[in-house]
Amino acid sequence: MKNEFSNNSQIKVVSGFSQLVETNFSGTMNAICWERHLVGDFKEIVSKLELKDNITEISIDDLLTLNLSANGVLAREIILSDLRLLTDFGASPSLNLLKKYERDDEFDFISTDVYSYHVDRSPFGTDTFLCTYYGAASDILPNDQAEQKVLIPEIRDRLKELHNDQDGDFEDFLKDNYFDLHYQPKANAKSINLGLGHLWRLSVDHPEQKVPPCVHRAPTENDGEYRLLLIC
Repeated sequence: MKNEFSNNSQIKVVSGFSQLVETNFSGTMNAICWERHLVGDFKEIVSKLELKDNITEISIDDLLTLNLSANGVLAREIILSDLRLLTDFGASPSLNLLKKYERDDEFDFISTDVYSYHVDRSPFGTDTFLCTYYGAASDILPNDQAEQKVLIPEIRDRLKELHNDQDGDFEDFLKDNYFDLHYQPKANAKSINLGLGHLWRLSVDHPEQKVPPCVHRAPTENDGEYRLLLIC
């Protein structure tokens, strides 16, 4: 069977968790996919979980208390297995039932919410892991098809106007307010949807990173549909 992402130089497709965590990023390859076609009824799990806010973190106990059909049990076992694998690896996975994220509408010329293409940054060596079990899935962009928003002249000029009344270096101002993490697709850019069920590892901007951080964004949610997302 042909791998869904096999023809993309940005993505390395692997067949198991050990390969997912042991494969090194290199060159333009900054996204690793454990490609899976999962069985089980994840919609049933979503329908029986309680959304307490726009984003609700779901615990293992929350999952275990659900009264599920046989297909729902299969889906739950997959989620529990993923949580165990990542926790044993040393990560801190979070399972979220999601209606929507907060929108950033403070400025009309730049957005810094997760619906904007962005990269993750960390002061220490780490990676971002994510898997969408149900609902709309995230997108990534090849780095050569994305432009840092703070380098776009009209946006940069507006940011300089914002900075005029503040103390400190302009570049520090951009970092402190996370403006430098956000990107705009270039003309004719082609995003890559991460799909359902695949467990992804994305590169992060940190001091030891040898490849560009992976540019990604949260999707616009489907009307009337929650997302079930594992992330760490």
